[in-house]
Amino acid sequence: MENKSLRTGFYKYKEMESRNIPDTFVPTIEQGGILEKIVAYKQQEIRDAKIKVAMSSLEKTEHFHRTCLSMRDFMLDPARTGIIAEFKRASPSKGIINDQAAVSVVTRQYAAAGASAVSVLTDKKFFGGRMRDLLEARGAIKIPILRKDFIIDEYQIIESKAIGADIILLIASILTPPQIAHFAKLAKGIGLNVLLEVHNQQELDQSIVDDLDAIGVNNRNLDNFTVSVQNSYDLVKLIPDQFLKISESGISDPQTIIALKKAGFNGFLIGENFMKHQDPGLAIQEFVNELKAD
Repeated sequence: MENKSLRTGFYKYKEMESRNIPDTFVPTIEQGGILEKIVAYKQQEIRDAKIKVAMSSLEKTEHFHRTCLSMRDFMLDPARTGIIAEFKRASPSKGIINDQAAVSVVTRQYAAAGASAVSVLTDKKFFGGRMRDLLEARGAIKIPILRKDFIIDEYQIIESKAIGADIILLIASILTPPQIAHFAKLAKGIGLNVLLEVHNQQELDQSIVDDLDAIGVNNRNLDNFTVSVQNSYDLVKLIPDQFLKISESGISDPQTIIALKKAGFNGFLIGENFMKHQDPGLAIQEFVNELKAD
C-alpha cells in the first residue's frame, strides 16, 4: 500500500525553494585527487541513469513506499554492537578485496553477529558495487542498510529509497553546505535516515543541519588514503549530542571500539576488515566475540 505521508513529504520538498540550490555540482575537493575523478565519473553516470529510468518510475517501486528502519533505534540497541559492517568488493586503494562473497550470505551473517546496520557499496566503477547488491541485502536482512555511494544529485536520493536503503551518506567534502541542507531535507521528507561524513572541523562546522541523524568522522583521507583514528578523537566533542556519532574507517581491533565508545561514539563503520577475509561472516563473529569478552 502506498505510504501517503512519504509521497506528501517528497512533493513538499520538491516544491520548496530549491531554485536556490545550484543544479551543477561545484567540487570543493582536492584537484587531481581520487574524489575529483569519482565525482566527474558519477556526474555522467547519473545523466545516463536518468535517461534509462525516470524518477517517476523509481517512485512507483515497492521499496519506495516501505517505512525505513530507524538508524537511531538499531545503533543504540544494547543487544547490538554499534557496528556498521560493510559489504565491499574493491576499493581504489586496495584493488580487489573480495570478489567471491555473496552479498545475501554475508549481510545475513553480519546481522546475525550483532551488527547494528550494514553498509553496501553501490558504486561500480571504483568499488565494484552494484545496485542489485543492495536489493539482495534488503531481501536478506531486517536491520538498517546504508547505501554507500557518492551522492551529488536528488535523483540518487530517490533511487536509494527505491532500491531499499534506509540510510544515505552525504559526504561533506564533495558537497556545498546548501546542497547538504537540501539533500538532507529531501531525504528526511521521504523517510530516509541521513549520515553526514566529515573529515575535519571546517567541514563539520559548515555542514551541520537539523535534518541529519548521524555525523560520521572519516579517519581516512580519501584523496591520499592515509588513515588516523586520532581524527575521531579530535572531532568527537565538537559534534552536537543530538546526532549519533559514528567513527569510520581504520577500525580493525575490538579495543579501538571500546576506546571510541568511552570517547563518546555510538557507532563504528568497519569496511574492509571483515571483507578481506575469505569468510567475512566468521571474521565479524570472532571480532564480536572478542569485543564482548572485554
